[in-house]
Amino acid sequence: MKIQSFDDRRNYAIFENKSEAIQFAADHFLETANKAIKARGAFYVALSGGSSPKAIFEQLLARKDACDFTKVWLFWGDERAVPPTHPDSNYKMAMETAFSQLPVPKEQIFRMKAEHFIEKNALAYEKTITEIVPDGSFDLLMLGMGEDGHTASLFPKTNALRRQDRLVVANFVPQKNQWRMTLTFPCINASKNIAIYIFGKSKANKLAEVLNTPFNPDEAPIQAVGTEDSPALFILDQAAGQNLVSFSQHS
Repeated sequence: MKIQSFDDRRNYAIFENKSEAIQFAADHFLETANKAIKARGAFYVALSGGSSPKAIFEQLLARKDACDFTKVWLFWGDERAVPPTHPDSNYKMAMETAFSQLPVPKEQIFRMKAEHFIEKNALAYEKTITEIVPDGSFDLLMLGMGEDGHTASLFPKTNALRRQDRLVVANFVPQKNQWRMTLTFPCINASKNIAIYIFGKSKANKLAEVLNTPFNPDEAPIQAVGTEDSPALFILDQAAGQNLVSFSQHS
């Protein structure tokens, strides 16, 4: 599958169905990991929550011999203000789905402690990133997009959208009436590879809007993801990409 370009900050690949897109996403994860491990002896990744990453993690477990997982360093892109045993925990999902069964050393797993003292722990998580991740730049940052255009826990019109001085913040989300911990745009866009997984027809209208309307991340935060130095890669199925002008040209 050929990766094509929307613009200088955003590339894309569209697949016939979600299964093919998930397979490509897992391939991309493993190729990025192996490249980083070969170059530096370590792979630093920030994981996402949600059903699509869950399916990718299942693929990674099925192909556990395709990467040296002892050299993988796990972080998270965002977390709800719940303990790690809670069903809504992104950490719990990732660990139960795959990573507790892969040989990632425990000392290389860094969950977001968002269940209490969230502002203090956001500062601590930022410190951990700056101390452990070379240049604060993840080898891969995994993201999704909500039907409102949010990504990670960067929701429309929330305070975290304007934080250029921090890598990690506590963000109150009025739409959910809850606190979240999230990476900020400066941290996300410093990553060497940014993958955004968007599947299903329920995302089609918003995706087309995000890619074809003037830049306004206060309304559609995901518009601020990607730079010329590190373009975001949108991995899509046909259902999600059906309203894109470029899709008819691609297919």
